Amino acid sequence: MPRLTSAEAARARSRLLGWFRRHARKLPWRQAKSSYAIWLSEVMLQQTQIPTVIPYYLRFLAEFPSAAQLAAAPLERVLELWSGLGYYRRARNLHLAARLMADEHDGNFPRDFDEARRLPGVGDYTARAVLSIAYKEPYAVLDGNVARVMARLSARRGSLPEPRFRRAIEDHLDRLLSRRSPGNFNQALMELGQTICLPRSPECPRCPLRRWCRAYALGKPESYPQPRPRRQAEKWHLATAVIHRNHRFLLARGLDDGLLDGLWNFPSALGKSRSKALARLSEKLRAAAGIPIAFGEPCQKLHHSITYRSIQAEVYVAELPERLRAKGCRWFAAGKIEQAAVSQLARKVLHQLAREGPKVRPQRLPGAS
Repeated sequence: MPRLTSAEAARARSRLLGWFRRHARKLPWRQAKSSYAIWLSEVMLQQTQIPTVIPYYLRFLAEFPSAAQLAAAPLERVLELWSGLGYYRRARNLHLAARLMADEHDGNFPRDFDEARRLPGVGDYTARAVLSIAYKEPYAVLDGNVARVMARLSARRGSLPEPRFRRAIEDHLDRLLSRRSPGNFNQALMELGQTICLPRSPECPRCPLRRWCRAYALGKPESYPQPRPRRQAEKWHLATAVIHRNHRFLLARGLDDGLLDGLWNFPSALGKSRSKALARLSEKLRAAAGIPIAFGEPCQKLHHSITYRSIQAEVYVAELPERLRAKGCRWFAAGKIEQAAVSQLARKVLHQLAREGPKVRPQRLPGAS
């Protein structure tokens, strides 16, 4: 397909920016003045929907209004505020990056692209987004929404993982980019992809770029781009132990297999079968507590997904002496768990236990009295 001429690109750019000025959603980070606040929003928005992010963003800024205050906070508190937002490596990288920003960049996001990329958790996309929005540096950003808009403008098939498709889209995007207002341009394209140029049933009559859209002219915008290949979900079993005593629960750091590292969870173990998961859980608890632990039938079952893993969890309730110490574990008062840095899976288990109440009968374990 032929490219937009320079004159067409200029008109399309002007129309897009005018549409954005009139119709941009009032999102809290769009009022942000500091590069720190803009960077925080970009990190939170990675693989997370806007309505989910907004309350977390506001709470974070209220408690940590600057990189220096975030850097000085205990990681435990950062994880507590992040709890429920998912992809917890982002929170740990956020904390590490804030320390570098406070120590080496006066609490600001670096203005230099290479320096920005040195920050933990800051990839090409995040560096480009923050530099363009905070400092008006002429960097174009490319995510799934932008790729869809650009693929439809040029009626180009393919998907982002394909190098040839990506290079073509990046070239087209660079020629369309507004050098005067790169931040608004990038946000406008993302807004267009999120609200009008939808994957299915795009609202073409409302689109400011309809006049230049070749996919629209062909009458099949939904055909572009091709769907991105999805990783097939892996099925796993999880055995989870709810161990309690006197309204206190035993929680462990991490889930298993490196998942949810740094967050508190009910002691758990993964396996490719129900029996393997339960055997692994028993072994983990025996190693941590120093006594053999056997479980009866599960008291509840639930489903949970973590990235590409489809997890069928079975929950076993038991009593254990509160005086017992288990390596990597800590006793939490029931009323304190919700405020701790616990995983969404742990919250699910806790809420289901609360609903079932008296129906859940604990198994008495060795040493419980």
